[in-house]
Amino acid sequence: MAGMATTSHLSSASSVLSHRPSPFSSLSLSSRLSTLPMPSLRRTRFRPLRFPRIMAFSSNDIKVGTEIEIDGAPWRVLEFLHVKPGKGAAFVRTKIRNFITGNTIEKTFRAGVTIDEANVFKETKQFTYKDGSQFVFMDLTTFEEIRLNEADVGDKTKWLKEGMDCNLLLWKGKVIGLELPITVQLSVVEVDPGLKGDTAQGGSKPATLETGAIVNVPLFINTGDTIIVDTRTGQYTSRA
Repeated sequence: MAGMATTSHLSSASSVLSHRPSPFSSLSLSSRLSTLPMPSLRRTRFRPLRFPRIMAFSSNDIKVGTEIEIDGAPWRVLEFLHVKPGKGAAFVRTKIRNFITGNTIEKTFRAGVTIDEANVFKETKQFTYKDGSQFVFMDLTTFEEIRLNEADVGDKTKWLKEGMDCNLLLWKGKVIGLELPITVQLSVVEVDPGLKGDTAQGGSKPATLETGAIVNVPLFINTGDTIIVDTRTGQYTSRA
């Protein structure tokens, strides 16, 4: 009897639940879907991922061109030599140049020691014009301007020509250097006239270029000619 009573109560409860109205029974399927929150769609500008650079490495990884930070200053490795003496610990002998001052020194590191990397970045900018004592460079993507003083540009001013693309070196958000193209085409504005029969092997003469630089050129070069100059050596290369 007890078992029958329990069964009776359960069936009654099931009957009540099956007849209880559902709060969604009066809504159609489309209505119920419309009440669900929909994610907002916004146009987002694609930005390429920038992977973090290694901030430290071993002295065993040093090679020519490695950029390192020493005493809070950025340096570039010009030469290196791994030495393993018969007695004593191995070491790395280097010649490094300071990005900011341009000074070159020799420095030795113990093999395997940790060295901080100098995160020096290159960004291409176009030299647009000179404003007083300042040289104005523009980012052709953002049109942002960066101004450098004559002291920052140094003797590279004699090769700068409007419209020239250059590399600015940045370290910790500051411009620490300027890299020019290896060669540049410049017009000759003043030079002694060439003589008939002059050849490239027959000697040279000074010529003043449009930037004010003076370069020795072959005797056959005349005013109005365009020549190619190596910006690293400041020497005439050829006629353009």
